[in-house]
Amino acid sequence: MEQVFAPWRMQWVERPDKNPEVEECVFCELPAKDEDRAHNVVARGEHSFVLLNNYPYNPGHVMIIPYEHTGDYRDLDDEVLLDHSRLKQRTFDALDEAMGPDGYNAGLNLGGSAAGGSIDDHLHTHVVPRWSGDTNFMPVVSDTKVIVEAVEDTYERLHDAFASQAGTTVVGDDDAVRID
Repeated sequence: MEQVFAPWRMQWVERPDKNPEVEECVFCELPAKDEDRAHNVVARGEHSFVLLNNYPYNPGHVMIIPYEHTGDYRDLDDEVLLDHSRLKQRTFDALDEAMGPDGYNAGLNLGGSAAGGSIDDHLHTHVVPRWSGDTNFMPVVSDTKVIVEAVEDTYERLHDAFASQAGTTVVGDDDAVRID
């Protein structure tokens, strides 16, 4: 098996100014601020929320995050697990409608930095839309990742797609879609 190394990502992972406005945990603080659009919180369930990744691998890269602060998946009770899983299903539906990808990568980084995550004390599931042929030489050869859509535009498309689903409520344009 060939290995491709991405050492340029360590610069981002180990940056000293990680979320300077955050005092404790970014995944606890952002949804508590009630500034959903400003912080890219696109949808909210009872026990979990959907957050656009600020540094996406592809357009539509989101994270489904339980409100409960834990880094251990086994700490989540059945109600939180079910909400998290159902919100992941709705996220696939919203991404299908908004972006029409050919497939997905979805997974948790568990076990701290050894698992590749930059935030290891509050678990989250990454969902990365994939298209046939979406990888190329740019990140490997030229240390450059081509992002074809602004995060703000992706937010708008996903917000609309979540809002079109049955069992949702939209309070305002700047609020995340509420999953009833």
